[in-house]
Amino acid sequence: MPELPEVETLCRQLRPVIVGREILSLRVIDAKLEGLGPLEGRTVRSVGRHGKRMAWVLSDGRCLVFQLRMTGRLFWIEGERIPPHARLVLTFPAGRIVLSDPRRFATVELCVTPAPSPAPDGLDALDPARLADAARGRRLPVKSFLMDQKTVAGIGNIYASETLHRAGINPLRPAGSLSRAEWKKIAAATAHVLEEAVESRGTSISDWMDLHADRGEYQHHLGVYGRQGERCKTCRRTILRAVIAGRSTFYCPGCQT
Repeated sequence: MPELPEVETLCRQLRPVIVGREILSLRVIDAKLEGLGPLEGRTVRSVGRHGKRMAWVLSDGRCLVFQLRMTGRLFWIEGERIPPHARLVLTFPAGRIVLSDPRRFATVELCVTPAPSPAPDGLDALDPARLADAARGRRLPVKSFLMDQKTVAGIGNIYASETLHRAGINPLRPAGSLSRAEWKKIAAATAHVLEEAVESRGTSISDWMDLHADRGEYQHHLGVYGRQGERCKTCRRTILRAVIAGRSTFYCPGCQT
């Protein structure tokens, strides 16, 4: 699933090719996405993001809002080839944007203003005191707390595991058991992990590819995610796997307390 670093990568790659350019045509292939048009003649004024949600501001004042969810991908195509599982094609003067989505969970909406998010974006400076206050009395695992998009927008399974490893916090601990000092570590680790992942153009463990169909590089820097049974790079203890809220979770029993 594309998380914040993958969506931020797409935003940075999209801006040079579509901002200031006119949409020449819209082709909806999947009936689940009907009702977006007409978009012809509109110009993309800006491309932004909050958490995992991407918004294109158009010249008529409306926004085209993408949520890629499990398997949604955006590709820039300059030839005639359309990638498999295409659901939507937007044609610009120099090429086309194609939404490819094998599982068809991605959503695209045309709205006047995107609904505001109650949570800070993961790349914003997180307030440890706010996190501590929100977690007070909560018994759910801290990993589940971080993945709640009402807590921090943009963190999913991969980066929650990596953030908690960087912070030295066991993902199974109840969120309400953490001290202010530990939330300070999590806030700092979140920024570092997400920024590093953005610079690496995301994590390609399975099928993630960027706008130009290139794989990300952050999988080569993962500390724990997907590394069950391997040695921790920090303390050399064996990395364990647990299931939290139905999601695979990876952690080091030596580094994370």
